[in-house]
Amino acid sequence: MPTTAKPPFLVERNPGYFEYQLPISVKLVIDINGKIPLLKNERNEWELPGGKLEVGELPVVCVAREVHEELGLTVTVNSILDTWIYEITPQRHVFVVTYGAGYSGSETPRASNEHKELGLFAYDEVRDLNMPAQYKASIERWQALSAPR
Repeated sequence: MPTTAKPPFLVERNPGYFEYQLPISVKLVIDINGKIPLLKNERNEWELPGGKLEVGELPVVCVAREVHEELGLTVTVNSILDTWIYEITPQRHVFVVTYGAGYSGSETPRASNEHKELGLFAYDEVRDLNMPAQYKASIERWQALSAPR
């Protein structure tokens, strides 16, 4: 791959050897009495709450902090659900990690000014929403993992 044609998310470590250089976004599927809080972003897509990992920050700490900032909820993060590389645009990619959590606190979710809208959706409503398929897969995985046995 010629250096001039290299996408901005790749770094050439040695001649002809490229590695990803991506921001890391940590997201959380939160079950609040059978409803999943989702936030509408600037692309009019629904997304899970969460955000970018800061230097030196643990992913579980990051997602708990971001959920508190974006929804006003104090959460205990449970299981890692999934990881993938999401193409926001052909020139902008991000590495996404999703976790799951139940919520039994007394706080009411509210949207911060970072997003256009907050919605609480039942699991069966998620499949029809405008959102990346990988988020839908993480929500389905959390539903399966957290279902009573």
